[in-house]
Amino acid sequence: MKKLNVIWIMLMVCAISTTSIFGQSDAKKDKIIADCNTSKAEFIKTDHLMKSIFDNAYGYVIFPNVGKGGVGVGGAAGNGAVYENNHLIGMAKLSQLSIGFQAGGQAYREVIFFESQSAMERFKQSKFEFAAQVSAVAAKAGASGNAKYANGVMVFTMQKGGLMYEAAVGGQKFKFNKI
Repeated sequence: MKKLNVIWIMLMVCAISTTSIFGQSDAKKDKIIADCNTSKAEFIKTDHLMKSIFDNAYGYVIFPNVGKGGVGVGGAAGNGAVYENNHLIGMAKLSQLSIGFQAGGQAYREVIFFESQSAMERFKQSKFEFAAQVSAVAAKAGASGNAKYANGVMVFTMQKGGLMYEAAVGGQKFKFNKI
């Protein structure tokens, strides 16, 4: 019986690994893209000035559902869609590991704007990650009016639910997959 459990676990690990190798199903991609469209509308609804940022950015990536949780050690993950010159060009994965004073869980949306082609290229090469000191602007009415690009990027987050002490985006890593 114990051998059967080990075999079953190994088969599950192989199945999960194979799924990540072959990518996401079309249905999952379609759902993520639809959620990104909803998230973009919510960001603009919350702060109408963000429409101009979406329209004028060289590119952006929207993560419509980022889940984050931890007690001492935490993590976050999410999937999103990548746009260049307002055209869908690929999908992205976000992952984050954090250590420090934190407790709880939360769900939020995140959008990262790229000011230039060079900033966008760093992201597309999966060489993009946030250092520990990077923070995001919480999306609310008028918040984008004073927001500025730093090193070619600007980040906004919007709380969806949950309660967590700590909401920095530092330590996030990204993986880009062209469509």
